[in-house]
Amino acid sequence: MALIKSVRGYTPQWGANCFFAENATLIGDLVMGDDCSVWFQAVVRGDVNSIRIGNKVNIQDGAVIHGTFERAATTIGNNVSVGHRALVHGCTLHDNVLVGMGAIVMDHAVVESNVLIAAGAVVLENTLCESGYIYAGVPAKKVKAISPEQFADTIGRIADAYIRYAGWFREE
Repeated sequence: MALIKSVRGYTPQWGANCFFAENATLIGDLVMGDDCSVWFQAVVRGDVNSIRIGNKVNIQDGAVIHGTFERAATTIGNNVSVGHRALVHGCTLHDNVLVGMGAIVMDHAVVESNVLIAAGAVVLENTLCESGYIYAGVPAKKVKAISPEQFADTIGRIADAYIRYAGWFREE
């Protein structure tokens, strides 16, 4: 069973068909939708500000979701994949976003729908990532447009796969 901890009068809440790995951590002011998964050693820490997560979101191994006290809450839309060891902090990710492995998205950044943040990218504070593009580098810059077909094959495929993977662990 994942570590699920109340703090400051808030207890994490989630919808139907969610999977939490045994050593995942969910804390405080966290509201998560249906078909979500939080994987091994991932931390979703709503102690200092709120975290709102939509449906069909996967938080992969070692990722951290957090915010800044009294300054920056975190909002994640639907159909979002947060890659292994990524850090999503006090920002907004709209629907259909992939945050690549080891990427960082900082306070008050806004990632519009249909964006891919490349592995290892650093999205600085207050950055706007426009819909339909791949962002890469340190600091992250718009590097190329992504077609709807490429987007569905990458972001949609990964989000769907994580629902399947979670099912494997429920069968054990």
